[in-house]
Amino acid sequence: MADSKNSKLDQVVADARRNSDQRELGYREQALKMYPHVCGRCGREFAGKNLRELTVHHRNHDHDFNPPDGSNWELLCVYCHDNEHQRQEEALRGNISTGGKKTDDATFNPFADLKSMMDKGE
Repeated sequence: MADSKNSKLDQVVADARRNSDQRELGYREQALKMYPHVCGRCGREFAGKNLRELTVHHRNHDHDFNPPDGSNWELLCVYCHDNEHQRQEEALRGNISTGGKKTDDATFNPFADLKSMMDKGE
């Protein structure tokens, strides 16, 4: 009986992991088509082999909320992504005080002055 329960639990866990991996592949591929391959926090560019280090961060931390316009996603390198989740965990535990101010998820906008750069031909 215990083996039957363990077998069912193992199957449920395996199915959940497979579904999560498939869901992630779907929104990651979409995000990589939508956005430039640049970390939204540190500005590092990615191409070729190191593209695998660029991850999709869910701004509202809900991996099941994947609107087709990509509004809940931002591309972050693995290091900035880990840092963002660590900050979120610490904030939830109350270890970080923001002084009551709302903080932005990303501090760097690589496209902030894109229009003027394009107008200048840079």
